[in-house]
Amino acid sequence: MTVAFLFISLAVFLLLEVPVAASLGLSAGLTLAFFNRSALLGIPSIIFANLTTPALLAIPYFIAAGIVLGRSGISGHLIGFAQMLVGRMRGGLAVVTVIVSIFLAGISGSGPADVAALGLVLIPAMTAAGYSKDFSAALMAACGGIGIIIPPSIALIIYALVADASPEKLFLAGVLPGVIVGAGLMVYVIISCRKTQQPSDAPRPSLREFISALRKAVWGLAAPALILGGIYSGLCTATEAAVVALAYAVAVERLIYRAMTWRQLFGCFRDAATTTGQILLIVAAAGVFSFVMGLLDAPQSSTLWLVGIGGGRIIFLILVNVLLLLAGCFLDAISIFYVIVPLLLPAAGHYGVDPVHFGVIITVNMAIGQVTPPVGVNLFTAAGISGVPVWDIAKRALPLVIVELAALGIVTFIPWLSLWLPSLLTGAAK
Repeated sequence: MTVAFLFISLAVFLLLEVPVAASLGLSAGLTLAFFNRSALLGIPSIIFANLTTPALLAIPYFIAAGIVLGRSGISGHLIGFAQMLVGRMRGGLAVVTVIVSIFLAGISGSGPADVAALGLVLIPAMTAAGYSKDFSAALMAACGGIGIIIPPSIALIIYALVADASPEKLFLAGVLPGVIVGAGLMVYVIISCRKTQQPSDAPRPSLREFISALRKAVWGLAAPALILGGIYSGLCTATEAAVVALAYAVAVERLIYRAMTWRQLFGCFRDAATTTGQILLIVAAAGVFSFVMGLLDAPQSSTLWLVGIGGGRIIFLILVNVLLLLAGCFLDAISIFYVIVPLLLPAAGHYGVDPVHFGVIITVNMAIGQVTPPVGVNLFTAAGISGVPVWDIAKRALPLVIVELAALGIVTFIPWLSLWLPSLLTGAAK
């Protein structure tokens, strides 16, 4: 009864369009007020503990680094380089969109940030090249989801906190699944553009043009290598790598590109602080909600229920994917990590699912959730940039979502794809 009250009150607040952070906090607080009033005294300490976790320090730095590099014009240079690579093929600009999304995912760690940074350039460019505006916006929204799979990923950092897993291993685990999602989108784009007779978008580049594009893009291409190289060489932790990433972004902007004034640069820090504040509000409220679930033994109850269904590991993973895909239509990724993951982790352990692999499965689901209505954040970001109604973008994104679902199936049932690179890290540490 108590658990039912907790989740029903959350659903009511969400249906009333109360902000997610407030919905989580209010439902948890009301549950304690009605059923365990003495535990209310522990809420401040729970919030403090959640917000002072060292790994959370990585989030504002990665966000700031992504914003600074995005506004320095690096996205334009990455686009130019990608066009040199594949621009001549049929539908080349659409393929460029996917490739550059993979590049930028290694810098920002955020889906909406990638859509905003690239969409401002690529959606008008694709429209001018003859692609329909709704397809251009839909492709950009779908590609943005790669931003939370490939490291550095804010979603994977949050999962590491909730599951007490290694951020470094999770970062490595996200590389191949992110590439698989991107490869699937590229295959679909190529086939689709051939069917619609989409023309080639660029002439053959000369060697001088290629070298020039590479020289301009090299600073952006080096950023993921710097971040991940620092982590996996043992020189720094994920949090320290985030600080290095921001320092690198500022140095590249001030010494190389010089696209912003000091006032504009400080504006990047202000926007990063605002975004971080929004994330931490959800983290604080979701942490309290998770604490209440623990008091009510909800994780143990859900484990007994899931194990009681039977069917083994495969049925469990199918049920998990269905649940997460549905949840992704209505909740943001951070809330899902705090609300649903604690209910699923014990059962995953029972069925022998590696927690690192499980984190990647959940993150790919969250990437798809960013493109599914009614609250897919990438859809709304793409709609704001393109001026195309959200539901028109959602309809054009349906085939892309199906491709991402196929990639999710591959990632779910072939654990090696997520665990191979982390196993190399473990082997190197021995």
